[in-house]
Amino acid sequence: MFTTFTLLVAVGCGFRLALNWGLRRRFDLGLSVPQALASGLVVLAGLPDLIKPIAYPLPLSLTLGVLLPDFLFRRGSQ
Repeated sequence: MFTTFTLLVAVGCGFRLALNWGLRRRFDLGLSVPQALASGLVVLAGLPDLIKPIAYPLPLSLTLGVLLPDFLFRRGSQ
């Protein structure tokens, strides 16, 4: 059995891939997040609730899954 963390990472990554595919097919757009912003969001999601500077409702695993393509693939400007 998969853990909840693994399943949420897979769901987040699948959502991101489906969103990219749909945007690319319909509007010829690509969705990318700068690595500095992606790192900040992952750190914010990983902080305990007591020390979060702002409320961030998504769990770490889902945030990591959605932002995983930005960490793995470097996109250059065209």
